[in-house]
Amino acid sequence: MKAYLVLENGMVFEGRAIGCWPDSDAEAAVGELVFTTGMTGYLETLTDPSYAGQIIMQTFPMIGNYGVISQDFEGKSFAKGYVVHELIDTPSNFRSEGKLDAFLKEQGIPGICGVDTRALTRLIRENGVMNACLYQSSEFKVQSANMPGLPERIREYQVKNAVAEVSTKEVLEFGPGSPTSAACSCAEGETLHVVLIDYGAKRNIIRCLVKRGCRVTVVPHDTTAEEILALKPDGVMLSNGPGDPAENVFEVQQIAKLVGKLPVFGICLGHQLTALAMGGKTYKLKYGHRGANQPVTDGKRTWITTQNHGYAVESESMKGTAQLSFRNANDQSCEGLEYPGKRCFTVQFHPEACAGPHDTEFLFDRFLRMMRGEEA
Repeated sequence: MKAYLVLENGMVFEGRAIGCWPDSDAEAAVGELVFTTGMTGYLETLTDPSYAGQIIMQTFPMIGNYGVISQDFEGKSFAKGYVVHELIDTPSNFRSEGKLDAFLKEQGIPGICGVDTRALTRLIRENGVMNACLYQSSEFKVQSANMPGLPERIREYQVKNAVAEVSTKEVLEFGPGSPTSAACSCAEGETLHVVLIDYGAKRNIIRCLVKRGCRVTVVPHDTTAEEILALKPDGVMLSNGPGDPAENVFEVQQIAKLVGKLPVFGICLGHQLTALAMGGKTYKLKYGHRGANQPVTDGKRTWITTQNHGYAVESESMKGTAQLSFRNANDQSCEGLEYPGKRCFTVQFHPEACAGPHDTEFLFDRFLRMMRGEEA
């Protein structure tokens, strides 16, 4: 069945419908169209809660070749839609449990294939991230895509209240002494207790902590600082998540109460929220950083990282408050901050990355040293 991707500027891209589409002749999804450059890891991308409210486009042309592997999921999928050039319906991998198209249908995600994703990527890189809408095939829809008012309606879409949508609704325990400990590969020795504030956390953050022997308590995004401190953790992790960081006023207020009281490590949205809590500012990038090949530098060495974010911390706003620890080697944007004397550091990229690269996973070891009192 034919399908159409309609951009807010009125451009229409024709393709074939994949995934879950409504029976009626109506729009399937409106969302913010973004692209990710990863050559592998499409399952991790689709199940990353940070994509809530967005239509994901894969720049790599062939998607679905190793099927669906539930062990690789990072969480529940909150994506609005999916755009690929070629969808493979004959996956070949010994771990495969099914086809990607079937997974999209199960998750209620509409998609489109056969689209010129190279042209779309160039368009976004030149003009910036834009909203889009997925339509079913019909002459009426093709004509209506060019009708006055339709692009404006698409343009009005905004990702709102995304953190509340994706965050856990209950407290969860992982690691030594938890109900899930039998399923975890835990390190031997001292057990450190980490509270992970879930703004849309990827599961591999939990895995990276648990395999280092930590007991992890995952709490909802709206947990107060007082409630977190009452759990007597050795440290607090601030997770990744979707949306505009400045929208999360309550969450920022709670972080401000935690920084300086115990070790804090923030990733992605957690990095941005911490900067806001310490008086900094954030801004929206032209087309964001999404993919597994993003270079960051600490001034001495360049690391290849996985990233997924559309906002960044304004470096100048952190002068006198924090020290810049990592910078994006492409556009020089802020990729990491240190807060001297407060036992707090944050990074914009994903050191827990799956499917990789894993070059910066050593940051979890630093967090453990900080919790043990071995590093100020």
